[in-house]
Amino acid sequence: MWNALPPTRRHFLKHVAGMSALAVPGMSFVQSLKAAAPTLKKQNKSLIILWMGGGPSTIDIWDMKPGSKNAGEFKPAKTSVSGIEICEHMPSVAKQMKHLAVVRSLTTTEGDHQRGTVLMNTGRSPNPLTQWPHLGSVTAQQLSPKDLDLPSFISVGGTAAGIGPGFLGMTYAPFTVRNAGQPPENMSPPKDANMVRRTEMFTALETDFLKTRGAAGEAAKAHRDIYAKAFGLVAGPAGKAFSLDDERANWEKYGNNNFGKGCLLARKLVEKGAVCVEVDFGGWDNHQGIFKALADQRLPTLDKAMGALVEDLVQRGMWQNTVVLWMGEFGRTPRINQNAGRDHWARCWSVVLGGGAIKGGQVYGSTDSDGASVKDNEVKIGDLFATVYKGMGIDPNAQIRDNLGRPTAIAGDNVKPISALFG
Repeated sequence: MWNALPPTRRHFLKHVAGMSALAVPGMSFVQSLKAAAPTLKKQNKSLIILWMGGGPSTIDIWDMKPGSKNAGEFKPAKTSVSGIEICEHMPSVAKQMKHLAVVRSLTTTEGDHQRGTVLMNTGRSPNPLTQWPHLGSVTAQQLSPKDLDLPSFISVGGTAAGIGPGFLGMTYAPFTVRNAGQPPENMSPPKDANMVRRTEMFTALETDFLKTRGAAGEAAKAHRDIYAKAFGLVAGPAGKAFSLDDERANWEKYGNNNFGKGCLLARKLVEKGAVCVEVDFGGWDNHQGIFKALADQRLPTLDKAMGALVEDLVQRGMWQNTVVLWMGEFGRTPRINQNAGRDHWARCWSVVLGGGAIKGGQVYGSTDSDGASVKDNEVKIGDLFATVYKGMGIDPNAQIRDNLGRPTAIAGDNVKPISALFG
């Protein structure tokens, strides 16, 4: 594999239930922690990623081509912004378009699912020598306050697209919530276990270890902090943040389904202090019967949840501190194939973002009349990542060190934020 799967919740929490909590980190963990030394910390900024695994057909959603041979079955509809039209099956998001920006001129290089997923979640093409960290891991490394009770990076409904923290190490690995609204696995204290005594014993042993390890003390302290957070999730109030029982009044507003509840949980988690939450909504690999699949299920589910999420963040005064990013691993072909579907297409496609310092109510870039190539204002993946980071107040040129000790900018080299998206 190009990027190893992130540590699972079981790996993160099982140490609390048994004596394996006493294991100490290896040298690779020590080196990862040194590489992850943050250069910037800010409070109250967050990122919500809406991940559309499979490759959504952006020509049928955000970049309609009425009158073209590639137009498909859907009609464009007006939005809250004069002159901007999106798919007729997205009425809730259309009302929130004044808060969102559509980038219609993204061009990427990977048309394979796995390689495209790595690219879009790390900003780099797969490389067997370097495991680049997930966008959420970098965001957590840059923004997480030291006293945060929750995991700083949380993946809802999936495993952060299968991408881990890479060379940043376990500290910034995604914490996976399989089913929004249900307690995460391994969150209940083990039966017949005295968690207070376990916590006291663990703390005493870790403190003694710190006194005897000299230069390794920094890594050991981080190790202790990770497991202290795990104890807090199991036995403390922080774990209650994952419940949606107190949000029942909003279940129907978001759509009483997995993705809708995932978006609702994302809003609640960033409200509680989580730095990055990714919500997974797969099923977009529509090589056949694409229009029925989109109209019957994909788009109504997406529209209701995404529209409610943006509306809530705005109404609760969280929009200026929360960037929302909608994306998949690539788009789909302008040409409709013989099975009434669309195939993989990375040459030109759309992503949507808003919140933070990003100015909504606009479209950036365009494709030609048939959606086959970029017409103007081409955007590369590094430019997109730089825009997302700047939207959260993070310097895209902030340096981290990879697994070989080389300094590298978090958004990549020679990249520029899209200046038109900042008012």
